[in-house]
Amino acid sequence: MTAPPARRRETFAERRARRAEVDDPELVLNAAVRFLEARARSVAEVRRRLRDAGYRAVLVDGAIARLLDLGMLDDEAFARGWVESRDRARPRGEIALRRELALKGVDRIVVDGILEERRSEAGEAGSADRDADAADRLIEKHSRTLARVPDPRVRRQRAYALLARNGFDPDTCREAVARLAPRT
Repeated sequence: MTAPPARRRETFAERRARRAEVDDPELVLNAAVRFLEARARSVAEVRRRLRDAGYRAVLVDGAIARLLDLGMLDDEAFARGWVESRDRARPRGEIALRRELALKGVDRIVVDGILEERRSEAGEAGSADRDADAADRLIEKHSRTLARVPDPRVRRQRAYALLARNGFDPDTCREAVARLAPRT
């Protein structure tokens, strides 16, 4: 009894070359839909993924247009969801949110609109500033770690650094640290 011949795995370059020969727009659309199954994505992310996979630009553009028509791709909805998710689970300052959305390929005008909407919602909710609330939540999240630092000056420095790393502007950092503990 002889063993079946070993199947050779297709290399990345071979897979890209095979995809470059694809003429069926339905295959490209299906690949895009599979990419969107895990979570919402920006138009630029989907375009980059399909092009990196080796599909021809004309088919990628067609798949993107079809997904836009179907409402499965929407940069504004993606950005709004991204900001809401960050506000809820991993508080970030406006600087970090802008940077993250820019890396995702969301247009600056869309980002400006979403963040302006975020600021106006904070005013309607009775909160002075959405960034200040997010900064307070981030400090609260790390309060046990910060409380272990015996020196209040070092504790304030670490809190400030934590906020700065998470995209909060200097004024917000200063104000949040001042609320953390009065100067001693």
